[in-house]
Amino acid sequence: MRSFIFMLLTTGLISCGKNAIRETLTDQQPNILVILTDDQSFKDLGCYGAEDLLTPNIDQIASTGIRFTQFYAAAPVCSPSRAAMITGKYNYNAGVFGNVPPPHIDSLGRGGLPAEQITMAEVFKEAGYRTALIGKWHLGHTREKLPNAQGFDYFFGHQRGCIDNYSHFFYWSGPNLHDLYENEKEVFMEGSFFGDLMVEKIKAFTSKPMDDPFFILWTINMPHYPYQGKSAWLEYYDKLKTPRKEYNAFITTMDELIGEVYAHLKTTGQLENTIIVFQTDHGHSVEERAYFGGGDAGPFSGAKFSMLEGGIRIPAIISMPGKIPQHEVRHQMAASIDWLPTLADIADIENKEKLLTDGKSLKEVIMSASSPSPHQILHWATGNPVDGSYYWAVRNGDWKLLGNPRDPTGKLRFTEDDAFYLVNLKMDSTESKNLSEEFPDKLKELKDLHYNWLEGVTTN
Repeated sequence: MRSFIFMLLTTGLISCGKNAIRETLTDQQPNILVILTDDQSFKDLGCYGAEDLLTPNIDQIASTGIRFTQFYAAAPVCSPSRAAMITGKYNYNAGVFGNVPPPHIDSLGRGGLPAEQITMAEVFKEAGYRTALIGKWHLGHTREKLPNAQGFDYFFGHQRGCIDNYSHFFYWSGPNLHDLYENEKEVFMEGSFFGDLMVEKIKAFTSKPMDDPFFILWTINMPHYPYQGKSAWLEYYDKLKTPRKEYNAFITTMDELIGEVYAHLKTTGQLENTIIVFQTDHGHSVEERAYFGGGDAGPFSGAKFSMLEGGIRIPAIISMPGKIPQHEVRHQMAASIDWLPTLADIADIENKEKLLTDGKSLKEVIMSASSPSPHQILHWATGNPVDGSYYWAVRNGDWKLLGNPRDPTGKLRFTEDDAFYLVNLKMDSTESKNLSEEFPDKLKELKDLHYNWLEGVTTN
């Protein structure tokens, strides 16, 4: 059935006449650069309020576009968050429930994004775009689940969740695995900083303007551990304490790389016709490999692996100089699952209304601060859906319910009585008190929303 739907979709994208429901924002097909950072907290940009951190290049992108304040990752951990963003579906609907294990653990290749799922790359490739993924994949290791089989014409980066940026070996416990690929070929560039290599490959892919527009998903593996910021930035932040010093140096190193690509697009005359999207995949890590922290979630509790706001509320920006409002803020609720329908809408992709996504187009919100959010309700879940201990949340307006909550930072402590943890984000954005006993009707309402949604997922 899914293969049949995909056939209809892709055939429609090729053969259908111009859809005239909405006027395009640009006279020609825009280039698209989607930047996805890794393990970066909500506040960790200058434009989001960080006072001890330099991010001038990302701040520049925000100044020429829209910055969101209530934007959500689809999951608080890498693989499901990425699967959701590139398919426009909740990760459960995309078939990815948790992190994809490396091949020495998952020797049969059962993990990963199912091959039948339709990705951003497939949608834009069928619309005539040249497509590339530069950076981290972490959505499967078997041939049919690798980027070249998921719509990307070109891939340069690592297949697994994290690497050392100089040796390009999988950064985990043994066995040691080298993990650097160009398309499906393993390549060896020992000693070269992976961040610089990514910039080189993006410049090569966009070396000169072409008739066919480009779609690039740049999945930067920063500030994910190992913290390996450039020495100049480690020296700049030397007066800060560990781990903030190491984390900040890696963030500013990342910002510098983004600035190089931005300058390249400007120099080659492509910037004004390029949509740039920026977001991170979820909140910062407090794992041992990350020095037990470094990130700053601002007013929010929680971090990576948590459904608290610090785990899922993220910085998100969209910019297209001269084509969308500049230096504006949007407070409407939105999510990473919205980028696929939004970009298809802005780029005026033919037959875009047939995209089968959970996400909604944000085009009207982007163009007008007074437009309502397309979402009243959002869902999150990771782990085995048939296991009662999986982690989940649902938000309906200002109300949010967390199932089996956890806080890896240790700031909030939960008991058995908090298995259903009700909060009102307008009343308390820190989520520090369980309101379940005070608002039993609201508790029932949100529980019903979650379980009805879950039943629809598990029976499909």
